[in-house]
Formats: sequence, C-alpha cells, structure tokens
Amino acid sequence: MNIVIIRENEEDLYAGIEHRQTDEVVQVLKIVSRPGSEAIIRYAFEYARAYGRRKVTCMTKDNIMKLGDGLFHRVFDEVAAEYPDIQHEHQIIDIGAARLAAQPEMLDVVVTLNLYGDILSDIAAQVAGSIGLAGSANIGYAAAMFEAVHGSAPDIAGMDIANPSGLLQAATQMLVHIGQPAVAERITNAWLCTLEDGIHTGDTYRMGLSQERVGTRAFTDAIIARLGRQPSQGEPALYRGQGVRFKLTQHARAVKKLVGVDVFLHWDEPGRDAEALARQLAAAYPGPLRLSMITNRGVKVYPEGLPETFHSDHWRCRFIGSSDALPYAEVLALLTRLTEAGLDVIKTENLYTFDGEPGYSLGQGE
Repeated sequence: MNIVIIRENEEDLYAGIEHRQTDEVVQVLKIVSRPGSEAIIRYAFEYARAYGRRKVTCMTKDNIMKLGDGLFHRVFDEVAAEYPDIQHEHQIIDIGAARLAAQPEMLDVVVTLNLYGDILSDIAAQVAGSIGLAGSANIGYAAAMFEAVHGSAPDIAGMDIANPSGLLQAATQMLVHIGQPAVAERITNAWLCTLEDGIHTGDTYRMGLSQERVGTRAFTDAIIARLGRQPSQGEPALYRGQGVRFKLTQHARAVKKLVGVDVFLHWDEPGRDAEALARQLAAAYPGPLRLSMITNRGVKVYPEGLPETFHSDHWRCRFIGSSDALPYAEVLALLTRLTEAGLDVIKTENLYTFDGEPGYSLGQGE
C-alpha cells in the first residue's frame, strides 16, 4: 500500500468550541469554511500532480451533514474540475474507512476533514503493520512542522523498543519540503531495504516473515548500513519538487437575508411535553414571527411529534418571518418577550438565505 492522507488541520470539531448549555446537554461546534476547505483540497490536487499520483479521493459524511460536509464535497468537485489529468472520486466516510482497511490498494491520495483524517491516518498506519510506521507533516503558508503520527509515546521512552520509522518518514517529508529530495530518497530506500531484509522492530515483527527482531538503536544502525542501496522487491523512492504551492480563488459575496431565528431553551418542566412548550411560547409571543417547529436533540417533536421520542432539557424552537427581509429588531423583540415570560434562552442562531438558498438545515423528520 502507498497512501497519502491529507486532512484539514484547524477547523471541523477540532476548533475546540464547546459549551455546556443545560444540565444534560453539551454542544460542540463543527466549523467548516470555504477558504479552509479549498486550501486543503487544492493542496491535495497539487500534491498529486507534483508527486505523480493518479487519483484523489474525498471522504465526507454529507449524506447527513449536508451543509458542513456538503460544503467540503462541493468545493472538492469545483477544484477537481481544474485538474482533468487527475482522477477524482467521493466516498462516504464510513464505507471509505472500511475500504481503506480492506482494500488499501484502491486508494492513492485521500483528502478529508480534520476528525476523519485523524482517524483514517491511524487506520492506514495500522493496516500497513504498525502505528509506528507513519510520519506526518503539518504544512502552513509560512511554516511547517513534521512529526510521527503516534506522537511522543512517553510510556515507552528510553526503553529501546520504539519503532523509529514514523519519525524517519516525517524527516524525509521535511527534506522533500525544503528542497532536498535526493537525500530523502537515499534514506527512504535504505529504510525499505532494511524492511525487505526482515529486520523489524517488535511492533512489526512476524514469526515466519521477519528475520530478526531488533530495538530502536539496532534498527537505526541497520538503515545506516544500507544507505546507497535500492530495494529489490518494491519500487524505490522517487521524490521530486520542493513542496506544493497554490493560490485560493476569490468568490463574490452572496446576497444574505435574515428570514428567521432558532431559539434554544433550557426547559425542564414536568413531563417535558413539546405541546405544552409550544403553548407557552405562543402565550409569551403572539407574533409576527411564526413558530414552525420544535426539535429536541435534532429530532422534530412539534408539530406532530411522536410520543415515544426521548426528550432532554435542551430545545430548539424555530421561528420564521412572514416576509423576505426580516428586521433584526423583531428577533430582539421575540427574545425580550420570551425572557420576560421566564423562559431560559441559552442560545440563538439567526436563519439566513444566501442568494435565495437556505443557509440552515431542516430538523430531522421535518
């Protein structure tokens, strides 16, 4: 297998924006931006072109997260059209991860969001034989950092049992990035020869396949002794270029209109009855915004909710305006009336259209 996994490294759930909003519910925000998505996707295609890769596969969960993951998929399709020399495809992340584990030879370059890529990179390393085999590169616009996928592994520090391959792979990526591909090739080919000769650390040692089980130092010495050799069973390393360069495209701003608001409540009255909450909202605020639905944990519970649906103390109440352009003052009036009625407003999300397209998702069952 020979797979490169390229993941976004600042956004998604790893943005770290979390809030406890009620006794029972914590919210984690998933941030996906067009510039962040385009940067990593364009990097993936430029990487594929620079290093002779044949295909780029995008993995998302946009069958569920149609806006967030949907944006990433949409940008992928837009960028892919600019690279007709490179094959491209999209896979849903769950089956994509299964295929990575079962048929890694079907993949070449994978580009995905932060969390998915974090998981996929460990799967790929483990399928190859060990988490200790893989290196990683964190590439920024003005700086780059290179490290082993497995992190610092302090639990085995100083024991001479760690597989140095991950750190070595990170180092060769760094050498290519700074314009020394020939040095990187020399090191990688020596490493491949060492593996071919059956000299393996404990995490990759296999009875009947390996010839010698060695520690960190002995494995490193074996690589040094093979500098200048070429692997005989597989393709030798061939690096080119010195990193990847690209520019983001500029996009016209959309026409943005406020059309409603989602009001989130901490509401825990006896029975947790959505119909009772709807009546309470109607009594507190007669209009002109219309209560269109209430959801609990994303599932629609009003109108026509199912009685068997479990209710937490966290409610989303969607109010929609009657005209194209809703003045924000009406949202403030709504919040004032709800607060005066004793309802605990914990959060709001304004509902906008962008060039006439809704910028918000429907509730499950809506």
